[in-house]
Amino acid sequence: MTKTKEINETRRSFLKGGGALAVAGAGVATLATPAVVTAQAPIVLRMQSSWTSGEIFQEMARQYVERVEAMSGGRLRIELLPAGAVVGAFQVMEATSDGILDACHQVPVYWYGLHAGASLFGTGPVWGGSATNLLSWIHRGGGQELYDELVHDILRLNVVGFFGFPMPAQPFGWFKNPVNTVADVNGLRYRTVGLAADLMQQMGMSVTQLPGGEIVPAMERGVIDAFEFNNPSADRRFGAQDVAKNYMLSSYHQASECFEINFNRDVWEDLDPDLQAILKYGVDASATSNTALALDQYSTDLAALRDEHGVTLLRTPSEVLARQIEAWDALIPNLEQDDFIRRAMDSQRAWTERTVFYQLMNDPDYKLAYDHYFPGRLPF
Repeated sequence: MTKTKEINETRRSFLKGGGALAVAGAGVATLATPAVVTAQAPIVLRMQSSWTSGEIFQEMARQYVERVEAMSGGRLRIELLPAGAVVGAFQVMEATSDGILDACHQVPVYWYGLHAGASLFGTGPVWGGSATNLLSWIHRGGGQELYDELVHDILRLNVVGFFGFPMPAQPFGWFKNPVNTVADVNGLRYRTVGLAADLMQQMGMSVTQLPGGEIVPAMERGVIDAFEFNNPSADRRFGAQDVAKNYMLSSYHQASECFEINFNRDVWEDLDPDLQAILKYGVDASATSNTALALDQYSTDLAALRDEHGVTLLRTPSEVLARQIEAWDALIPNLEQDDFIRRAMDSQRAWTERTVFYQLMNDPDYKLAYDHYFPGRLPF
């Protein structure tokens, strides 16, 4: 039995039994005596993330926890655990479904092994939109309904899930030698995850899927030649700059990823509606704070990688980006043989065609303005 169930069943027993009458009777018998109110114990949820305690993503998970606790007035408390505290980083979805955990904080690509469709909610083909566009599709374009179908109807997982923090596009990664042409990546042993692994294999790489904490040791042992993880802050914290000095930004392999926050469905349904609302909309609140933290810290750490650690910052060549799109084109027909994946991709394409047309027509050339006020700062 989960902690939530124990607390709620105790509360129900109290109200259904003589507890409520006893309180009422006590109120009548002590009209001249000040009432004593006993505070209700908070409901405690045990949440494990897929991030180590020192990762910036764990800070972002903590921002969610802090907002939930504040909005609930202390009625909800989330015990946030790092990766490995109960299960491995890639096992939190199944552990939450099984009731080993009450909740988890992760990304869908980490349970890609259960169904390739998981990657469509963060690391699938990039039709031309950003992670913000993907998150908007989840909220307004039918994505949440498709996600619920995958999780509940196809995989029969006992979870409820929500999405937050549309991440900046992930860099191509860390290389011992700069990548100037498509030929330079052929044969490289590379770390990535999810459908991005299939993408890089299509480009001629040999791919290994590893959690973040195992990347640098693998690089040191020569198991891999190059890797990506997520962002300048996370990469700097686990020491990417100690095993490679060429950091290539801009890529289509994971350009639209979002956090996924899941709850065991039994635990969720046992909560009062207002607490469910706090947990659900707390995801939206933390997405804003996560974005602000990311822009501040990612930019600070990128400058530190260049200025303090001697890292060469490079933008992935257009030739390589074009080859990534071609690789996606080669993968899509095989993926679409799965009925769910085909329907989800059709939904994404229809959404992106309409919404990104508006964005590209409407957005000004921000680079033009940046170059005007900060001339010479950009290397391209």
